[in-house]
Amino acid sequence: MNVDIIYTLEDRGILFINGEESKAFLQNIISNNIEKVKENNSIFSTLLTPQGKYLFDFLIIKHKKGFFIDCEKKQINDLFKRLNLYKLRSRVEILDLSNEFVVAAISKEKFLEFTGSKNKNGFTIKFREDPILLDPRNINLGARLVINLEKLYLSMKKLNLKPEKPDEYYKLSHKLGIPQKDCDKLQDKIFGIECNFEELNGIDFKKGCYVGQENTARIKLKNKLSKRLMALNIIEGEIKEDQSIFLENENMGRILIANEYPFGIFKINNKKIDFNKIYYSDNAKIKLVKPEWVN
Repeated sequence: MNVDIIYTLEDRGILFINGEESKAFLQNIISNNIEKVKENNSIFSTLLTPQGKYLFDFLIIKHKKGFFIDCEKKQINDLFKRLNLYKLRSRVEILDLSNEFVVAAISKEKFLEFTGSKNKNGFTIKFREDPILLDPRNINLGARLVINLEKLYLSMKKLNLKPEKPDEYYKLSHKLGIPQKDCDKLQDKIFGIECNFEELNGIDFKKGCYVGQENTARIKLKNKLSKRLMALNIIEGEIKEDQSIFLENENMGRILIANEYPFGIFKINNKKIDFNKIYYSDNAKIKLVKPEWVN
């Protein structure tokens, strides 16, 4: 990422969760530990089905007396509805602020120029009262600023940053094995732990119960993880959602996200993945992208 560039992530939405029981409310349903969220620390987390399958993933950032939830915008309405279902009689207010706040990404190097910043996943500081945080999933994904839309351009000017389309940012995210676009295609299809959320700091196995905790813990403790979500490079041809991925005559997985940053669920043979092999689907040759967390 260019140190002088800022990328406005227009496909991100923002919810604000507030109220005296907001911390307990979130702690009971999310896969990470809300106690980690402080003025100087933000987290990545997920909301799973009771069976432990993927529904939503998001970043949680402390804001005033509540929490910002930074989620893919095309999922924000469904997440809003799901959270309200879980709210019941809890003293919690859930607001959709997607039309008022925007998320922007900058490089890790630019973030480290800020006074008081640290090269630490999730480390959060304030810039003119707005939170700016080093991505809790992977520090090489840079930092993100959650800011009122009306203040964004003034902040760009003060930071001497030039706006550009976020293509470079999403290419980097894909290279790091982190899906951020069309994640609704994963819903209820694969287990949260198969999405590499442990490696992306999105699951706390030491916290108490949460929705989907039983199966997530069982897969982890009994070493039952047999598939992983992997980024795909299309060498030749075209892919479509739900196409199978083959190696010779063996079915190795399935394409789940078929956009310009594709992902598929892939079998782990003997807990190892061969990133040098060329795989294929109906009309394409495919290689798997090797993320940093793979030895």
